[in-house]
Amino acid sequence: MNVILLERIEKLGQMGDVVAVKPGFARNYLLPQRKAMRATKDNLANFETQRTQLETENLERRGEAEAVAAKLEGLSVTLIRQAGDTGQLYGSVTVRDMAKAVTEAGFTVDRKQIVLDSAIKTLGLHQVRVRLHPEVTAGVSANVARSEAEAEQQASTGRVVSIEEQHAAEVEAEEAAEAEAADVEAAEAEAEPVQAEQPDEAETGEEGTGTKPS
Repeated sequence: MNVILLERIEKLGQMGDVVAVKPGFARNYLLPQRKAMRATKDNLANFETQRTQLETENLERRGEAEAVAAKLEGLSVTLIRQAGDTGQLYGSVTVRDMAKAVTEAGFTVDRKQIVLDSAIKTLGLHQVRVRLHPEVTAGVSANVARSEAEAEQQASTGRVVSIEEQHAAEVEAEEAAEAEAADVEAAEAEAEPVQAEQPDEAETGEEGTGTKPS
């Protein structure tokens, strides 16, 4: 089936291009989403009369998308998931999960804008694209970890943290907390006022308490 593209479609063509696509792809996606229309003689004529307006509207939408992309580019979102010792997730991170995480970070997107070739099934840092406009995308990092502490380690090292490393970090954190508590306790002990010893009354020479001076 030949269709006229009403916007840029990745790996297919630019706005105004007449391309051949599979009938199912056209009927189920391009036509209902108003991304294309059938390449009939009448539609071709109508498109040419509307081309200037369509291109102007597209430029406006692209400008808005570029402004959002400048803020969104490089965003890192953390997704806490359970996983085995090998780093394999008990489940997966889907486009819906990513859309929710990005939205919670302050950018309103839906799952259709998340470009993910397949669901994320392992721990680590994963690069994901967000399509804000047919011609504008932004890169987002998905930090998938077992805990917030592990996510912080992954972000700083740029790699997956092993079970042994995670355990060692937990032990180190506990030891650091204990050492800090001991330092505070020692500082409080040093700050306690020392009461001066009262002089022995016998040494003061007061009457009734010792030998009178001659």
